[in-house]
Amino acid sequence: MEISFLYTRKRSEFGRPCCFSDQAAVLNADIPPDPGLAGGFVPRDPVHASVQHSPEMSEHEVNTDRVKVQSRGVNHVEGGWPKDVNPREADQIARFRKKLEKDEHYINVITQLGTLMEHCVKQNNAIDIYEEYFEEEEMIEVEIEPPSAKTINAIRDPNTAKRTATRLSWCPNASKKLAVAYSILEFQQSKKDMSLDSYIWDLENSSRPEMVLKPSSPLVTLEYNPKDSFVLVGGCYNGQMAYWDTRKGQLPVEVSPVEVSHRDPVYGTIWLQSKTGTDCFSASTDGQVLWWDVRKLSMPTEKLVLDISRKGILKNALGAVALEFESTLPTKFMVGTEQGIVILCNRKAKTPAEKITCTYSGHHGPVYALSRNPMYPKIFLTVGDWTARVWSEDAKESAIMWTKYHSAYLTDGCWSPVRPAVFLTTRSDGTLDIWDFLFKQNDPFLSLKVCDEPLSSLRMQDNGCIVGCGSKVGTVSVMEISSVLCTLQRNEKNLVNAMFERETRREKILEARHREMRLKERTRSESRVMEMEEVPAESPQEVFARTQKEFLEVIQAELQRKARAEAQQLHGKVKDRAAEAALQEEDIQVPEENIQVPEEESQEPEEESQGPKEESHEPKEEEGKKEDAVKEE
Repeated sequence: MEISFLYTRKRSEFGRPCCFSDQAAVLNADIPPDPGLAGGFVPRDPVHASVQHSPEMSEHEVNTDRVKVQSRGVNHVEGGWPKDVNPREADQIARFRKKLEKDEHYINVITQLGTLMEHCVKQNNAIDIYEEYFEEEEMIEVEIEPPSAKTINAIRDPNTAKRTATRLSWCPNASKKLAVAYSILEFQQSKKDMSLDSYIWDLENSSRPEMVLKPSSPLVTLEYNPKDSFVLVGGCYNGQMAYWDTRKGQLPVEVSPVEVSHRDPVYGTIWLQSKTGTDCFSASTDGQVLWWDVRKLSMPTEKLVLDISRKGILKNALGAVALEFESTLPTKFMVGTEQGIVILCNRKAKTPAEKITCTYSGHHGPVYALSRNPMYPKIFLTVGDWTARVWSEDAKESAIMWTKYHSAYLTDGCWSPVRPAVFLTTRSDGTLDIWDFLFKQNDPFLSLKVCDEPLSSLRMQDNGCIVGCGSKVGTVSVMEISSVLCTLQRNEKNLVNAMFERETRREKILEARHREMRLKERTRSESRVMEMEEVPAESPQEVFARTQKEFLEVIQAELQRKARAEAQQLHGKVKDRAAEAALQEEDIQVPEENIQVPEEESQEPEEESQGPKEESHEPKEEEGKKEDAVKEE
């Protein structure tokens, strides 16, 4: 029986929405049971049925498109400045402000902006737009992970005559590119057929160099331009400066003439912050610091002689081995010398004597590395002899912190760019030490045996996770350090700042105490000199008579001392002999009652006993004479 129901609706209402409502149930059909239909069924006995207990499943595959995930960020910098004003240059900002304040419309504009600024200030007081909502993310605890490092690449000098990797420089834009300067600094080990080339390596393809740099003399130092990744400047072994543009080929674009260059190898080259991005300066063991514009290397733009006596004599200048410049302090730079002295200089001083501000002395040998702390520029690191020392510009007489004396010579060092308490040093036994002064100060936080040859150079990437170490045979080991060493710890900046301030304050107190002691000693010595000057001068006869009298007094005192010594020695001998004689008398005097011998035999002992008795009187007489003699003396 088929049940159907017909719905009717007007055509004009087609397409309109249905409006449903509640109403009572309506019975449309009623089918009663029919017992007569039961005869048409056939019973089944028994009935077999199968049941599958495991569920039925089907396999499906879906091929989705790969989603490329890319990390992006926004770096907010100070804006609003004209294009010709660099906000990092304090001098340019000061000149622009002075020029702006002299404008006649300056006061009117400030007055109009005052009301708007007041509204913004009130709004900020009501709503803190700088509130940090995700502070917990920066306070991730990573101390659980132990410090470690792994070698991810090893670059070897392709030449048969192995040279020292004297300098490393990471490309500022491409973190996978590394420029390496190769040279032999020992003049006796240089060969005629030695290669002069240095290379730019791509870490993703380290089997062969990406580019070959062909200088006129082996490169001792090589630096990428931080503003232009295609430009490099290098200092040669013969003192020349060379400048490359990798887009123009392997040969240098321009080389400085020998007549105006350094006289010794160039050990330090650093780019300066300037509008053109072409200014740099160099230092050498000839005792000079020269400023250059790479667009015109025919003549240095400025010169400084490292004469700490401030007379500007090149003969008395100290040889420079390390160079340091911090862009946040554009007028200051530091030089590490062969004599273990660090010289702090001011480029903007008026006279050459004023350019050498002060000196720091603390190493027994050359200062091979010099580096300012990236977060606290007044704190700097020096590496030389067997120690690494941390200095403060305010404490000039001694370092505020230092490492222990190692068994091997230290060759290079640098600060971590992301953690203010971490720095790295290399040793001549092939060991890389990573120090964390917040964790421990007596021993390195992590020591790695990189190779068996001495390590000569060290450079860290800006992210603080990749470090390159160059060896004496030209092998560059690229290592990746663990996150605990390249992640800023919780409250680390405050702890490091407090530690540096505490140690600086302690050194200042000790310096004041030492100055006070030196002043007292100087005053005491001056008073002695004045007393000697007040004594009237003696004639030669008086000097001779006084000297003769003192000589005779010394002789007389010596004779009296000898006489007393002889008398004491003689008195001791007399006492010893008297004691021996007394012992002999006690042994001889024996009672006769206890001895029974025949008459004939008893006579012989009596005669024999008379002998010792007679002899015993002689020592007593001698003793009496000697005692009288001693009393007379």
